[in-house]
Amino acid sequence: MEATGTPASAAPRQGRARNRRGEGGRLREEIITAAVELLDEAGDERAITLRSVARRVGIAAPSIYPHFPDQPAIMLAVMQGEFADLRDGLRSAVENAGDDPRRRMYAVCDTYLDFAQVHPERYRTMFGGLWMPDPDDSSVTKEDLAALGDETMRILIDTLADCAAGGQSTSTDPSSDAVALWLGLHGLAHQRALAEALPWPTDIADRIITALAHLNT
Repeated sequence: MEATGTPASAAPRQGRARNRRGEGGRLREEIITAAVELLDEAGDERAITLRSVARRVGIAAPSIYPHFPDQPAIMLAVMQGEFADLRDGLRSAVENAGDDPRRRMYAVCDTYLDFAQVHPERYRTMFGGLWMPDPDDSSVTKEDLAALGDETMRILIDTLADCAAGGQSTSTDPSSDAVALWLGLHGLAHQRALAEALPWPTDIADRIITALAHLNT
């Protein structure tokens, strides 16, 4: 069921040109972009309804149905896009860090934390348990949900495994230790967002990474 009303900031785009034949993909991307904007503004996926998205794009709500059958399908596309952006950022961090596995480890973790800080509303929706669609009552499947974040976790696992193989980490189980490392990073990102005024140690991220990745000191 859609929420009644829309945020005051969900102003429609004026003068949207009608798609030419074969340009339905453009409307799909506009729908996703509008949903991301609403999420950034409201910080709550409940602000994203078929009506609010349609109003933002400048179309009638039924025009969404050929592209998305329901609101959870729009949110899934948003989450898939954000996880893809995070994945690409982590890959770039690995490539730009050079051949030193330890440097790549820090680069990946720092990039993750930066993403959380730059996109707090998106991050909370991705990792904070705010978006929990019911696979039995929506078009989103359990497999769709399980696949979110797989690639980003794989990058963390592979980076830690490289550190272990290069003798820079004592980890004997990179897969499990990468999960523990992610939990530490997520906890830091979450608490930084909630307690910005807390006098965080300047090296708190390095401490977490060094300890949970079992890096040699």
